[in-house]
Amino acid sequence: MTTLVFGHKSPDTDSTGSPLIWAWYLNEVKGVDAKAVLLGEPNTEAAFVIEKWGFEKPEIISEVAEGQDVVIVDTNNPAELPDAINAANVTAIIDHHKLVGGLETKGPIDITIRPLACTATIMYDLMGDDADKMPDNIKGAMLSCILSDTLEFRSPTTTDVDKALAEKLASELNINLGQYASEMFEAKSDISAFSDAELIRMDSKEYEVEGTKFRVSVLETTAPKLVLDRKASIMESFKAVEAEDGVDQVLLFVVDILNEEATFFAPNDLCKTVAEKSFGATVEGDSVVLPGIMSRKKQIIPNLKV
Repeated sequence: MTTLVFGHKSPDTDSTGSPLIWAWYLNEVKGVDAKAVLLGEPNTEAAFVIEKWGFEKPEIISEVAEGQDVVIVDTNNPAELPDAINAANVTAIIDHHKLVGGLETKGPIDITIRPLACTATIMYDLMGDDADKMPDNIKGAMLSCILSDTLEFRSPTTTDVDKALAEKLASELNINLGQYASEMFEAKSDISAFSDAELIRMDSKEYEVEGTKFRVSVLETTAPKLVLDRKASIMESFKAVEAEDGVDQVLLFVVDILNEEATFFAPNDLCKTVAEKSFGATVEGDSVVLPGIMSRKKQIIPNLKV
C-alpha cells in the first residue's frame, strides 16, 4: 500500500514542501512506497515554490480511506485533517505545533514534535547522514519551508537551528538567501486572483476558546495595502464563511512582514473584546495595529481570550 504524506488543510509552503520532502525520503532512502498529497489548493507562495523547484503539484485529496497508511506532517490537529482521519492507519506524525489531542491510531506510531520554527527542519535532523543524499529540488523545498515559516528569520518562532540550516542549504544551492526570500514573499503577496472568502480561508486554522469556535486567519504579506484596501468587503464576507464553516467568528490578522506588525480586523464587539483581552489593544474603529505580532502559533493562538 502506498503511504500518503500530507499536512494541514489550506496548505502553506511548509504543508506543501514537507510532504514532498518526506515522500522523497521514504521512497529513495527507506524503500517505502510513498506519495505526497495536499488537502487543498496551495497558497500562492507554495505554488511558486512548486514551480521554482520543478515539482509537479501533488494531487489534492479531501478524504482518506479506512486503513490507508498515512504520515501526518505540520499538524496534529484533527480539525485540520480529513474527517475520517481516525479510521486511517496513521504511521507517523512530524510536527512543530502544540499537541492538540483527538487523533486515534491503530497501534504505536513514531511521533516527533519539536519546538522548531519549521517541520522541514525537524525532517533534516530525522534523516541524519541520509540528508546528504537530498537532491537540489528537495534542498530547495526545505529552504523554502524554513524561509516561509520564519518569515526570513523575523518570526519569534525562529531558532538558531532553523537559521543555520537555511544558511547551509542556501550556500549549497548557491542562492542569495535574502533575494530568494523576497521572491517568495512577493508571490505570497499577490492576492489579486482570490475572492474575499478565499483570502479568509487561505491560511487559517480552527481553534476553540472557552466554547467559542474561531477560524483564525493570517495573511502574511509585504504589501498589506492590497489587503487593507479590501477591508470592508472582507469583513462583510466573515458572515458567509462563519455560516459555511460552522464557526462563531473569523479572526483575521494581516501580518506586515517588513514592518513586523499585524493589523487585526475588528468588525464587532466580540472581535474588539478579543483584541483587548488577548493583546491589550484598544480598538478605535474596525481594526487595530498590533506591533510585533508575527506568529499565529507563538503569539496569537496561545493568547486568545474572550
